[in-house]
Amino acid sequence: MIKTEKVLHLNSSKGRKVRVVREHYVREQVPCGSSLCQADCHNDGKVLSGDVTHYVVPDVGVVRDFLEILEFRELQGIVLTQTAYQTVQHTRGRRQYNRLRALLKDPRHDCVLFANEFQQYCYCPRDKGESQDKWHTRNVYNAAVWYYNHLAGLQPVVMITEDSDAISEFSALNMLNYQYLFGFRLDAAYDLYNSIAQTLQERESEGVEKVYTEHLPAEVLEAGIKSGRHIQGILSVNKHRAQLEAFVRYEGSVSKNTELNSDVLINGAKHRNRAVHGDVVVIDLLPRNEWKGRTMALTEGQGEEQPLEDTQSQPMPSGRVVGILQRNWRDYVATFPPLEAVQSQSRNSQKILVIPWDYRIPKIRISTQQAEALQNQRVIVRLDSWESTSVYPTGHCVRVLGKAGELETEIQTILVENCIHVPTFSEAQLREMPVNTEENPWQMDTSEISSRRDLRETHLVFSIDPKGCEDVDDTLSVRTLPGGKRLELGVHIADVTYFVREGSLTDLEARSRATSCYLADRRYDMLPAVLSADLCSLLGGVDRYAMSVLWELDAETLDVCTVWYGRTLIRSSYQLHYELAQSLLNGEEIEVPELSQLKGSQRDQKQAELLQALETLTRVARHLRAQRDKGGALELEGVEVRAQLDEEKNITALVPKQPLEVHETVAECMIYANHWVARKIQENFPHQALLRHHPPPKQEFFNHLIGSAKARGFSIDTRSNRALADSLEQAVDPQDPLVNKLMRMMATQAMSNALYFSTGACPEEQYYHYGLALDRYTHFTSPIRRYADVLVHRLLMAAIQLEEKGSLSKPFASNKELEELAQHINNKNRAAQHAQKQSTELFQCLYFRDKDSHTDERCVADAVIYAVRTNGFLAFVPQYGLKGAVYLKNREGQVVSVDGDGRCEWKAGILQRYPDRISTCTSTGTHIFDLFDHVTVRISVEPSRCHADSLCLELISNKPHCAVQPESQPAGRGRSELVQEVVRWAEEASLQAEEERGRKSKLSREEKQFRQSRTPNLYVLLQEISELALLDLSVCQIRNTEEQTCTASS
Repeated sequence: MIKTEKVLHLNSSKGRKVRVVREHYVREQVPCGSSLCQADCHNDGKVLSGDVTHYVVPDVGVVRDFLEILEFRELQGIVLTQTAYQTVQHTRGRRQYNRLRALLKDPRHDCVLFANEFQQYCYCPRDKGESQDKWHTRNVYNAAVWYYNHLAGLQPVVMITEDSDAISEFSALNMLNYQYLFGFRLDAAYDLYNSIAQTLQERESEGVEKVYTEHLPAEVLEAGIKSGRHIQGILSVNKHRAQLEAFVRYEGSVSKNTELNSDVLINGAKHRNRAVHGDVVVIDLLPRNEWKGRTMALTEGQGEEQPLEDTQSQPMPSGRVVGILQRNWRDYVATFPPLEAVQSQSRNSQKILVIPWDYRIPKIRISTQQAEALQNQRVIVRLDSWESTSVYPTGHCVRVLGKAGELETEIQTILVENCIHVPTFSEAQLREMPVNTEENPWQMDTSEISSRRDLRETHLVFSIDPKGCEDVDDTLSVRTLPGGKRLELGVHIADVTYFVREGSLTDLEARSRATSCYLADRRYDMLPAVLSADLCSLLGGVDRYAMSVLWELDAETLDVCTVWYGRTLIRSSYQLHYELAQSLLNGEEIEVPELSQLKGSQRDQKQAELLQALETLTRVARHLRAQRDKGGALELEGVEVRAQLDEEKNITALVPKQPLEVHETVAECMIYANHWVARKIQENFPHQALLRHHPPPKQEFFNHLIGSAKARGFSIDTRSNRALADSLEQAVDPQDPLVNKLMRMMATQAMSNALYFSTGACPEEQYYHYGLALDRYTHFTSPIRRYADVLVHRLLMAAIQLEEKGSLSKPFASNKELEELAQHINNKNRAAQHAQKQSTELFQCLYFRDKDSHTDERCVADAVIYAVRTNGFLAFVPQYGLKGAVYLKNREGQVVSVDGDGRCEWKAGILQRYPDRISTCTSTGTHIFDLFDHVTVRISVEPSRCHADSLCLELISNKPHCAVQPESQPAGRGRSELVQEVVRWAEEASLQAEEERGRKSKLSREEKQFRQSRTPNLYVLLQEISELALLDLSVCQIRNTEEQTCTASS
């Protein structure tokens, strides 16, 4: 090892040039990272393939400016030098540096990092007077030469650079020539290169006059945050008033200002100071006399807004952005302006302002010569910079998505906007998959059969899913054990981890996707179809591997006696859908497909066995649910609508979800399994188990619910989840069941997100799940569509191995790694939920787009007022499960006038808003619209060229469209009586069982471990709050409704 010196010229946090001299050690043996190595280098980890025609070494400028092209998987054999790597680290933001790190770590990309500056024959000291760029280029060239010689000329090595001097001096190639000469001729890469190159050429500022104030240096920001002078948070732009309002949530910041009990308002673009939605910013509070309030008026035309001083709420803490800690820029979908605007903009330059699809993102200035050709096309744009001398940020065009308004283009827009990347599975990934064809059917492995518990002949196993479900994650079983004193409840989950080995390409792809994405007309699977729809799917009548949890329950009290976890073999006897299972429970005459070939008594016997199992399962689920209801279960509401499509994927109807008891029965069993698995893995891995918690919502988020309930004469107590549940149970209007439904929807809106976390990163008191009222909870029951469940399956098997053998065959992920993975999964889950919501809204618009709103009866519907604003109200349309704004004042200043028969028209007049109502006063009189009033609205589509289409609600009558049907009995009575009846029954049965047992038998050690007493014990107390009612928040076409509902966003 040889010691030398390395001289660096770095930028300080204050912007000054600093000369840094560091000791630098070089050595002869440095791993090359190539499979063609002839020198026996110690190449651990990734190595370059020897099957490529050449290796490519990009210089510093290419890695810095054209990293997006290097990310194409088609570009193989890339040697990234330490020189380029460290330059990106020191001169680019954290976002680009992390992208470069991810590129190197991802085994799907054929690229390695070569530590050229530690190799004795590669490192070049910097010459006196030599520029840093020239020095970097010389280092990269020397690395390329050494690499070629090191491989003994077995592989050509090509250096690519955009430096014209280096091209002539070192016979290198630029990116464009490289693409032509070596056959890397992807149109997408070519277009991207031209776009970036043109942007780089025109990056010089438009002028020297500053439009925005400069951001403070990083060291000043950090000191200010620590002292409490500055506040750190994430900028969130109000999509309805994107030009005016943004907010910064200050949680996690230290602030000496004790008045802060809400978000900080950032009013106007000047105070936003070049921050973009999602950026981590640092703000200063403005003087109190400059504080503003939220705009309380409905906004018509979200893009062009004007300040409405007379419609603001009470002044709230307001601030201005003084620095940006982290840019969270992503790919944005944008549309070119109309042709006349393009022509006027491009007379003196090729810079065009494109309009992002997301209202919250400002217009982006890009350089292009194709503006006229790309009219009415949606394109993907990336931001490059936003200088203080520019009104708008600068970016470049990546690729064209398609024509605006076409279904496929709009679907791809939704995916891009939510950072969902779902490429087709690669050939390498598919080669890892088992084969299952008619010619070569898949068969179980004999060693697996001998090592698993075989339930195929002993258990009646069945699944209950939505109609047409292909990815069947879970099945159920229930039976009476010999002797009749115990029941056995079983939850059997697809054993995905048998097929998806940790670290395999399929596993890495599943980890990257994190979840299947369900849209209104399609789904994007996390796993290849041979697993998700075949070998892992627990289809009826075929043998499958499963992970099972089996409880032995007391047949009378349903207390848990023992529980068993492990790998099993199952054969599902029935593949039921929800409506079929409910019909059987209701005693209706209906044909079970699996029994259609049987006749007479044999069919009757089989159907009677199935019905008995369903009834027993329902009884067990009712008991578990009643125990939580007794403690104050949260029964919330959400909007779930299914787009009904014909064979050609055309939308024919919008169908709100119809709740069935069997939905809750299945969900209850899944909740139970998830809870018991969470206990198991947390007890064995207290510092590295993947759990899911649901933090309590902030009390101020309940203000809307409390105020709305008060207007109707109800009192809502939000001090705890039990108090909230009791209050909602009492807030019932016998004449209008929608009142309680809407209040439960308001409570849902107040909820925080449920999140995955590693137990070592969170104190134990924060494990609590507010929605379920469970001390520990995780996701175990859907490994086909959730990567979190795959991790939990591996943890469960490790826990079983640890208990049986006392040690693990291989170490599991550390707490830090697991927490990073949990955050990644949280982000992907949130993105998938947003994408699903946006796709539902898209299909709602498609449903109404071709209908004449003035003649088609389907465009007129009943609506219920659930919030009041200064110029109208917000209404919920239960028939279609949609919400929207209803304006009582138009742009001409006229207000709605109501005639004698309830019809509405525009007339001159005034509006008066109160907390719980709004009144219109015209020449025909005064009319009041109260919260929870039913009105009639006309639904139409508001088309948008650059954004998503939206639905408009127009008030046509102050009367209900159809008479409100009162409940035949007070709402909640059936559920309350069910709770009381089942609890009373359980207590009586428990007492009777105790009397029968007397002192005759003592509990075994195992029974004592798992037994639940009749009195409230830890499990019952912590499992009191139900998530059953959150079922309405579950995603469309997704089973396992419970899990989705606990992620209701506030």
